[in-house]
Amino acid sequence: MRPISKRRFLQSVTGVSAALSLSAVERLFARVAAIAPDALAQDEAFWESIRRQFTHTPDFIQLENGYYSLAADPVLEGFIGHVREVNALSSYYMRTRQDDDKLAVRTDLARLLGCSAAELIITRNTTESLDTVIAGFDWKPGDEAVMAEHDYGSMLDMFKLQARRHGMLNRIVSVPLHPRSDDEIVATYEKALTPKSRLLMVCHMINITGQILPVRRIVDMAHRHGVPVMVDGAHTFGQLDFRIGDLDCDYFGSSLHKWLGAPLGAGILYVRRDRIKPLWPIYGDASWPDDDIRKLNHTGTHPVATDLAIADAIRFHEAIGIQRKSARLAFLQRYWTGKLRGARRVVLNTPEQPPRSCAIANVGVQGMPPAELAKTLLDKYRIFTVAIDNGGVRGVRVTPQVFTSLRELDALVAAVGEIARSHG
Repeated sequence: MRPISKRRFLQSVTGVSAALSLSAVERLFARVAAIAPDALAQDEAFWESIRRQFTHTPDFIQLENGYYSLAADPVLEGFIGHVREVNALSSYYMRTRQDDDKLAVRTDLARLLGCSAAELIITRNTTESLDTVIAGFDWKPGDEAVMAEHDYGSMLDMFKLQARRHGMLNRIVSVPLHPRSDDEIVATYEKALTPKSRLLMVCHMINITGQILPVRRIVDMAHRHGVPVMVDGAHTFGQLDFRIGDLDCDYFGSSLHKWLGAPLGAGILYVRRDRIKPLWPIYGDASWPDDDIRKLNHTGTHPVATDLAIADAIRFHEAIGIQRKSARLAFLQRYWTGKLRGARRVVLNTPEQPPRSCAIANVGVQGMPPAELAKTLLDKYRIFTVAIDNGGVRGVRVTPQVFTSLRELDALVAAVGEIARSHG
């Protein structure tokens, strides 16, 4: 595929959007309120109207939305408006209004997650959120933490750093790609616990395969052993219908520029109230007492417009409705994986059972390096994915969004099938 020039890109996206206001989007979804989410998920004409609320390049098919998903046009316009307002008021805004406005956004996010605003802060991403917890433990030589090889690399690196610095030990398990039952997964983690275990990290949804883990059962098991649990929810907040009480975890982090649809550079960290005080902040800040979660949120002079636009993203997200959104995402994934399961030389690295996945799935071609598959999809078929080659997972991660069309997924199915038939 030829390189995309800045000029050609701007020409391609200028004027193609038919974006509605947030109020109009809310009215659009209000008209389909009586339709069951699973039925609406298959109404391609309706979702085409939602697709028009996103300005995206026509130069390739975007199927790597799990890394960063573009904001809807009404959210983007809100963000630009916040940039202009903050710029116009400059230091006056930062010194007189910033804290109150940010608290309002935190309160709205806490409502969505089902916790108190006193237990939640706005960060830049999941990595910052969870690394704040990992670095905040007062690790001693011989302490242990449990995690999986399929966890996100940045958090694994942070644990490795603590091991180098403090002499603690990391016990790493391997989650079965196609588990026979929840019991098998829970047992995998339980076998790694010892009397020295001080923290267990688990993905709500494994980022490289899309597998949804039985987090509540893992948490209950770990708590019986007296071990707190930190949940990587990078891909579930805004994609799955849940509240923090459903998980009963001690710590939870997520990114908001993935499935909630906020502008790039926004995340959340939840810390259960009784777990806040023992955590050491990364940066010194005498403004807050030890039991105030804001001690973990010293950001300095921060581009606050991103935080303000979270409110616009929440409004767009709630107009869709989490049940309708989750149903559409699951339908899209099962649409394309269903066409490829069983195909010769095609390997699906995501469980088939509906409760174990939603939007994300991973597909490979036998004998073909993932990097080569991703490059071929982009260069020959104009389909953008990301190569995954670790933890026994060899394939490309495919992450559609609500604006993804069935014709785009048909193009993926045809491309993977053709590659598999021609390779080897």
